[in-house]
Amino acid sequence: MAQATRAEREKKTVKVMIMLYCKDNHKPIGDLCAECQELLTYSQKRAEHCRFGEDKPICGDCTVHCYKKDMRERIRTVMRYAGPRMILHHPLMTIQHVIDKRHKPQIGEDRIG
Repeated sequence: MAQATRAEREKKTVKVMIMLYCKDNHKPIGDLCAECQELLTYSQKRAEHCRFGEDKPICGDCTVHCYKKDMRERIRTVMRYAGPRMILHHPLMTIQHVIDKRHKPQIGEDRIG
C-alpha cells in the first residue's frame, strides 16, 4: 500500500476535523450539515489548487492566504474546536500532522505572486 502524500494527509485531516466539529456542534442527520459540507468542499478545492503542490506547508503555517475571509474564519473556528480533540479521536493522524508541521517548503521566485 502506497503512503499518502502530505497534501492527501492534510485533506483527510481537515475532513476529519470538520466532521468532528459538525457532529458535536450541528448534530447533522447525515455525515455533515449543508454549512459544513460547503466548508469541506471549499477546503478540498483550495488544497487541490495549492500553488505549493506537494511541497506545501500545512495551511496554518502558509504565507499565502488563499481562503476567502469568511471561509478562513469558519475553518479557524473548526480547527480551534477540533484541534485539541484530535489527539483523543485520531492520535496517529495528529502525530503525523505534527511531523508535517515541521516541514518547511522551498519557496522560490516561481512560487511567489
